[in-house]
Amino acid sequence: MLLAFGPSSLAQAANVAETLSGPSATPSTLSYDAQDKDSLLAVDIQEGWTQWKSDLEARTGLTLGFDYNALGFRASSSPGDRTAGSGVFRAFGKWALVGRDGPNTGNLVFKLEQRHAYGDLAVTDFGTELGYVGLVNSVFNDQGWRATNLYWQQNLADGQAVVSVGWLDVTDYVDVFALASPWTGFSNLAFQTGSGTIGGLPDGALGAVAAGFLTDRVYAAVGIVDANGDATDLLGGFDTLFDEGETFKSLELGWTSGPKALFIDNAHVTLWQIDERTKAGSDDGYGIAFSYTRGIENTWLPFVRGGWADAGGSLYEAALSVGVGYTQNPGRQLTGLGVNWSRPNDDTFGVDLDDQWTVEAFSRWQLTEGIEITPSVQIIQNPALNPDKDTIALFGLRLRAAF
Repeated sequence: MLLAFGPSSLAQAANVAETLSGPSATPSTLSYDAQDKDSLLAVDIQEGWTQWKSDLEARTGLTLGFDYNALGFRASSSPGDRTAGSGVFRAFGKWALVGRDGPNTGNLVFKLEQRHAYGDLAVTDFGTELGYVGLVNSVFNDQGWRATNLYWQQNLADGQAVVSVGWLDVTDYVDVFALASPWTGFSNLAFQTGSGTIGGLPDGALGAVAAGFLTDRVYAAVGIVDANGDATDLLGGFDTLFDEGETFKSLELGWTSGPKALFIDNAHVTLWQIDERTKAGSDDGYGIAFSYTRGIENTWLPFVRGGWADAGGSLYEAALSVGVGYTQNPGRQLTGLGVNWSRPNDDTFGVDLDDQWTVEAFSRWQLTEGIEITPSVQIIQNPALNPDKDTIALFGLRLRAAF
C-alpha cells in the first residue's frame, strides 16, 4: 500500500527528510523509483543501468534519477482548441556530502527539467482555453529549461528533523497528500496542493523550510520563500527576494498514526500568507487548507481536502474535494476518483464568477519496471469563463518513463 499510495515512507526512507516530503519531491521520487514494481509485462530492460546507479551511490553517495513524462488531452468541446499536449524531461538527484553513514546526513538536492509543448497549446493553458477557472494539470507547460530544485538539506536531531535552504518548490512540503503528484497521481490542481486555494505556489524559489516530528505522531513544517521565484532564472532570485522582499510563508501542523503511515493515516492544517506582488499585479493574501486521509484494509484511501483564501492571487476563494484511492496490487495499478467544488476568487478575476464542479478519475498502470501509463477523464461542470457550456469532458493519457 505504501508503494502505491506514498512514494515516500520511513520503511524506504533513511530519515524524516523523506518521510515529510510530498510525492513529487526529489527524495520521494528517488525512493519511489528505487522500489521493485510488480509490472504487468514483468519486464526490466534497465537492470544493468539500475545496478550502475546503485554502485555509483555506494561509491560516492550520489543518487541519480531521470524520467520523461508526456501528457495529452482532448476535450469534448471548446471555444478554441480541443487538444493540448506537453512533455517534460527531468534529471534529478541528491548527493550525500556530509555525515553519509549517520542519521544527520547533509544532502545537495537538485532537479533540472526541460518542459515543452507538442503544439501551440501547452497543457497548463488548456483550462483557460476551455473557459475553466483552474489547471487541468499544473506542471506540463512550455517553459523550456528550468531548475525546480537546488538546495541543501540537513537532517538534525538523529534524523527526526530537517532544514532545507536554497531554491525550493513549496508543493514539496505544503499540504502534502499521497495522491497529489501531477506526475503520478491526480492531474487537476483541484486535487493537489491547497485544492486550488493557495496563492502563488512558487517553485525554484529561494528560501528555507524546517520540518520535524514534535512527538511520535505530531509533526510540523514552517517555511518562507521568495513569492516571485522563477525556476527559469535561479540567480534572479537574489534580486527578487532581497530587493523586493515579497515572500510566501506557510505553517503546517499534522497528525499521523506513525511515521511509516504518514501518507496513509494523516490529518493536517496548513496556514499560509503571501505578500503583495508588485510586478505580478497580485494583492497580498492569506488562507487555510486542510486534509484528512485514512487507509482502509491496505486497499482504500478515502480523503477529504479543501481550503479557503482571502485574496493572494489564488484561483479559488473556497474549495472542497472528496474522493478515494484504490489498489489491489501495489506497484502495479492504482485508481483514483475525486469530486471537487470550487468558488473562483473574485479578487483574482475581478468579477464574481459562478461556482464550478470538477470530477477526475484515473487509473495508473505499471507496464514495465520503469514505464507507467495513466488514462484519465475529467468532467468540468459550469466552467466559470464559458457560460455557454454546461459540461465539458476531458480525456487524457499520461506516460512516465523512469530510468
